[in-house]
Amino acid sequence: RVPQVQPRAEELSELYKELSQHPGLSTACLGPDLTTQYGGKYCSLYTEWSQRDLARAENIKFCRQYLIFHDGASIVYSGPAGTCSEIKDELLSRESPSGMLKAVLRKVPGKEKEKEKQFLEVWDQNRKVKSIDLTALDKHGSVYDDDQFGCLAWSHSETHLLYVAEKKRPKAESFFQSKAPELGTSDEDTGHPKKEDAPIKVGSPHPGSAGGWLCGCGADQTVPQGEQFVYHEDWGETLSTRSVPVLCVLDIEGNSISVLEGIPEHLSPGQAFWSPEDTGVVFVGWWHDPFRLGLRHCTNRRSALFYVDLTGGRCELLSEDTRAVWSPRLSPDGCRIVYLENNVLGPHQQCSQLRMYDWYTKHTSTVLEAVPRQAWGAFPGIYCGALPGMCWAADSRRILLDTAQRSQQDVFVVDTATGTATSLTADSPQGSWSVLTIDRDLLVARFSTPSCPPMLKVAVLPAAGHETQTQWICLQDAPPVPGISWGIRTLQPPPEQEHPQYGGLDFDAILMRPSKGPAGQKPPLVVMPHGKSLSPPHCTPARQCHPLLLLPFPGGPHSVFTAGWMLYPAALCRVGFAVLLVNYRGSLGFGQDSVASLPGNVGTQDVHDVQLCVERVLQEEMLDASRVALVGGSHGGFLACHLIGQFPDTYHACVVRNPVVNIASMVATTDIPDWCLTETGLPYKPDALPDAAQWTEMLHKSPIRYVDRVRAPVLLMLGEDDRRVPPKQGLEYYRALKARGVPTRLLWYPGNNHALAGVEAEADGFMNMALWLLKHLQC
Repeated sequence: RVPQVQPRAEELSELYKELSQHPGLSTACLGPDLTTQYGGKYCSLYTEWSQRDLARAENIKFCRQYLIFHDGASIVYSGPAGTCSEIKDELLSRESPSGMLKAVLRKVPGKEKEKEKQFLEVWDQNRKVKSIDLTALDKHGSVYDDDQFGCLAWSHSETHLLYVAEKKRPKAESFFQSKAPELGTSDEDTGHPKKEDAPIKVGSPHPGSAGGWLCGCGADQTVPQGEQFVYHEDWGETLSTRSVPVLCVLDIEGNSISVLEGIPEHLSPGQAFWSPEDTGVVFVGWWHDPFRLGLRHCTNRRSALFYVDLTGGRCELLSEDTRAVWSPRLSPDGCRIVYLENNVLGPHQQCSQLRMYDWYTKHTSTVLEAVPRQAWGAFPGIYCGALPGMCWAADSRRILLDTAQRSQQDVFVVDTATGTATSLTADSPQGSWSVLTIDRDLLVARFSTPSCPPMLKVAVLPAAGHETQTQWICLQDAPPVPGISWGIRTLQPPPEQEHPQYGGLDFDAILMRPSKGPAGQKPPLVVMPHGKSLSPPHCTPARQCHPLLLLPFPGGPHSVFTAGWMLYPAALCRVGFAVLLVNYRGSLGFGQDSVASLPGNVGTQDVHDVQLCVERVLQEEMLDASRVALVGGSHGGFLACHLIGQFPDTYHACVVRNPVVNIASMVATTDIPDWCLTETGLPYKPDALPDAAQWTEMLHKSPIRYVDRVRAPVLLMLGEDDRRVPPKQGLEYYRALKARGVPTRLLWYPGNNHALAGVEAEADGFMNMALWLLKHLQC
């Protein structure tokens, strides 16, 4: 007999296939303006999209091109040019300033037993003109293609390329390494060790001289013995192959690669670009003493802006050295650099300052301060992982950025001279807007809602003072997914749950629900508290924007659900569940006071906010209070485990992905030990171990404390390679539940880290989650 669940599984898989095929928009690049024979201007728009290929179990990238005709003040016509084509093995790409050339970093599978290779290519408008085997040159390790350190920057003269790679490490030998006898006198016999490739030292006075911009002086190095198993620190989650980054320069004409010296040894450089007039390199340097902490999604790591002069090798500090900075962007006129700045340590994500450095006066000013309280209709503050790679208007005075504004995301133009911020999307549909690029005041953006996948929008930025007149044109439409309705509601905690220092804070929730269903039947409710943002990264100089990650459950707690497209909630809604996405106090987009209110109150304030929201929604909406479940990952999993323990009568099923279960046991194994102490309300010092009282406090705020009260069946999903919330956290909870007879199932995903973002793991995770909920909510 065929099990009754089989048709349901088939329907679920077909639904998932349908929704997962909606592509995500990741990159936009505008070509140079061309003039028609009739005097009109037009340009090409190159875009990259990503899509899940379930049959191949991988994310694929493909490109679409469009033509935009404009008169400088408005867009006259825009439309597609040609069909889509898949992009294979590109790691980074970058157009040259003139738009005539394109640099591509490509991975090439090795033949037979050879390792994968990396090639740096240069293309003109008709052909590939350079293809350089970086692996064979052996000047450095793998090139960084991440959005934390990575860059691929053209010099203004378009003769050199700048990128970041892992420092070459001498090959280590065993103490017992066998050596073949050599005839004649060797360097070792005469006391002169073999010379290894050494980093290139700056010092060439003029570009184009012999040896390129940089010249080198070798240093004698011996092959180290007994060091093949020495531990090398890395930068944690998703950056486990990043240890010692170096800045590298390719001389395109001379086909030579140089490793830039002059960077202080206590810094790890990244996010680099050429200074005005190509006299040197500007970069962000992260301190890695006394040891490296996890860097991914942590905008609170001590770092500063630096400049290395290529003629003298002098390294100059351009910003304060006691803060955290990132995302520097040079103005088109080469006079100013804007960047984001945060406090060191404290919450990993917070309201950021926008700072500006004047290249010629050496003066640094604050363009936008952190906003303590979000006020309706006013600029909410900056809450973003990075500025767009191309963010400056043509006047070199205004910049474009997008930021969370409560539970939606909007685009703002900021006047760096006056510090005023104006919304370009205030009169547009409610949802999630992201800037992809701006060039010559042609603005390209992405827009989505919880019921509508990403679509491509274009506009011309009006003159200063008229920005509210921005007219958006949809270039690539995406029809709404039928059967989903949604809305945003605001809640105020009761007086007894107000924060003693930060009173008067409110919070939001996004409620998605099926717009169709059996007559008279109330849909079940799935509650999703968020964690840390793993939402689509912002544009970076390396590729204008990185691939879109539509991940269902971010870590946390300082993040936010914005009203954009999310695969899991949309799919659950189509199955027949109402989905509640809760932005409890501590979420981004509500002011810095909201962020500051949560450390020291995790496990209480955030838990009570979610429970209040659930109770309110059940009272006010036609939902089935007897069929309520929790789904969450990372800090969202932390909250889900708290809620099923603190309020066991409310919830009847639970699904958690890489949850924080025991802060006290996590602190010794995670790549972010500072998070464990900071969110518990304790001071973090790298040279101090927690005392007995602090261990007790961490345990006291952990959901494992309430495990004896859990009755709801729990499905756990763990990533084997998770560095952020190591899988032993989930195993600890699994064993505790099993010992107490609670129905429990554990899924283990090899090759997946904290995000569980592998196509196969993501698809399997949805199927198991949906079937678990259907079974235990008796749908």
